[in-house]
Amino acid sequence: MKWIGRRQSDNMEDRRGLSGGKTVVGGGIIGIIILLVTIFGGENAQQITPILEQFNQQQSPQTESRALTPEEIKEGEFVKTLLADNEDIWTKIFEENNLTFEAPRLELFSGQTQTACGGASSASGPFYCPGDRKIYMDMAFFEELRTRFGAEGGDFAVAYVLAHEYGHHIQTLLGTSAKVRQLQESRNETEGNKLSVALELQADFYAGLWTHYNEKQNAMLEPGDIEEALSAANAVGDDAIQKKMQGQVVPDSFTHGTSEQRMYWFNRGFKSGDFNKGDTFAKEE
Repeated sequence: MKWIGRRQSDNMEDRRGLSGGKTVVGGGIIGIIILLVTIFGGENAQQITPILEQFNQQQSPQTESRALTPEEIKEGEFVKTLLADNEDIWTKIFEENNLTFEAPRLELFSGQTQTACGGASSASGPFYCPGDRKIYMDMAFFEELRTRFGAEGGDFAVAYVLAHEYGHHIQTLLGTSAKVRQLQESRNETEGNKLSVALELQADFYAGLWTHYNEKQNAMLEPGDIEEALSAANAVGDDAIQKKMQGQVVPDSFTHGTSEQRMYWFNRGFKSGDFNKGDTFAKEE
C-alpha cells in the first residue's frame, strides 16, 4: 500500500507504552475466549464466562512507561495516514449525499485501556465504541490474525480492519446502529443475530467503498493489497472461526457473517463505488 508522504490525522491518541492498573496475564488464551463469547453468544457465552472470570483473577498490578520502538513509531504514522484517508473519503461521500460528517477519534493502546463501553484488553481486538465514538486498536491483534487464523497479514489487512471499524462509526452517524438495537429488542436470539450479521456486513461494504474511493483519489493500491483484505475478511468469518475453534459450524449463532459473505460485501463496495448499494438489511426489514 502506497501511504508514505500523505496527510496524517490529528485525531489519534497513541497510548502504547503507557499503561497502569492491571495487566492481563495470558492474553492469547483470553483472546480466544473473548472471540468465542462474541461469536457464539447465548448459552455458550454463559458456559465460557466462568472460564473468563478465572483468567481475570490472574491479573497483576503493573505500571509501565516506555519509549516506543522505531517499528511502533512507523506503525503509528501508518495508522494516522489510514485515519486521515478515512476522514477525507467519508467527508467526500457525505458531501455527495448531502449529509453532515463528524470524524471519530482513534486510540492505539497496548495491553489494556478504558473506554466508554467498558474495559478492553489486547485480546479484545480492534473495535468501535459508540459511547465515546472512538476506534480502539492494539496492533498485536494483527499478528494473532495471521498466526492463529491464517490471514495473509500485510499493511492492507490493517487498512481493511480499520476501515471496517470506521464503517461502524458511519452506521452510528446515520442512525443505523441505533435502529438495529431497537429492532433486536423485539426479536428472538436467532433473528437478533441475523441483524448483527447485516450490521457487520454493511461495515465490510463500507470498507470496500472506502477502498474504491481511496484508490481512485490516491492510487494507493499495490499488487496483492486486495488479496490481503479478502484474506483478513475470510479469516474472521463466523464459519471459519467456528470450524477452527470447535470443529463444527452453527449458522444460527453467526453474528458477523460467513467468510464468503464478508468477502462478497467488501468486494461489492470496492467494485461498485456506490454508497447506495450497501443495504445488507434488505431481507431483514
